[in-house]
Amino acid sequence: MSARRPLFGWNVLGLMPAHVIMLLTLIVPVGIIILVSFSTRGPYGGFDYIFTIAPYRQILFNEGWTGELEFNPQYLIVVGRTLLLALATTAICLACSFPVAYFISLQSRERKVALIYLVTLPFWVSMIVRVYSWIIILGNNGVVAKALLALGLPDIGSLLFTDTAMLIGLVYSYIPLMILPIFASIEKLDPALVEASHDLYGSRFTTLRRVILPLCAPGMLAGAILVFVPCLGAVLEPTLLGGGKAMMMGNLIQLQFGAARNWPLGAAISIVLMASVLIFLTVRGLSAVRREGREAAR
Repeated sequence: MSARRPLFGWNVLGLMPAHVIMLLTLIVPVGIIILVSFSTRGPYGGFDYIFTIAPYRQILFNEGWTGELEFNPQYLIVVGRTLLLALATTAICLACSFPVAYFISLQSRERKVALIYLVTLPFWVSMIVRVYSWIIILGNNGVVAKALLALGLPDIGSLLFTDTAMLIGLVYSYIPLMILPIFASIEKLDPALVEASHDLYGSRFTTLRRVILPLCAPGMLAGAILVFVPCLGAVLEPTLLGGGKAMMMGNLIQLQFGAARNWPLGAAISIVLMASVLIFLTVRGLSAVRREGREAAR
């Protein structure tokens, strides 16, 4: 008869510090934000502990002079712009990162280390400095404008404070997060499978479509999640490159907690954003588990 395991063994006590840290740095702050989102805005900013669903209602409706609710799409426009820019950033990063990652995987060991170092090099520089550099590049007298004039092309004016500028900044900021997981996925690819495809008279396009891309799909999906989720809460790019004119959800939340001093509304928008991301990741995880179960059953 096997000995009975103690209730609080090393497998429980050893993880206790991680559980405490997660409780204090994740669960408790999220609980506070949820509590604030159901509170009432204070007369001079902040919030009072009076339960109400008005912050969530304010996301879709405004209260008229006579107390009736009027549909207000301004926050939905911000949500739509955020989703569009996040999807466009993810698609552009994916299209640009796969060739780069595949090229790095074909190099010698020493070159791989050097190229991966160059990919991660921007992380050693402050994000504010990196985004500010695009103000110089995209401004009226920036590098882009001067290059167009030198080539004799028509001046398109300043690209700053537009959705295009925000998209460029987002792609630049998050493309390393796409390259690294794709590179790790390609590194695990068995070269014999590529050779077998060529031996069976498969063209390069057929090999890419039928062999390489399906086997690298987990890395591509991981990179897409790592890019898409931070783009939803981006703050610096819309603030500096968008000039605050074209808002995204990140700087909308910052505005509510800052200048507008409407903490309950900012907390409600934060909870909606977090819940949307959580639902997306949960659905993705469940679909992956079901797919693995079907593959294991075959």
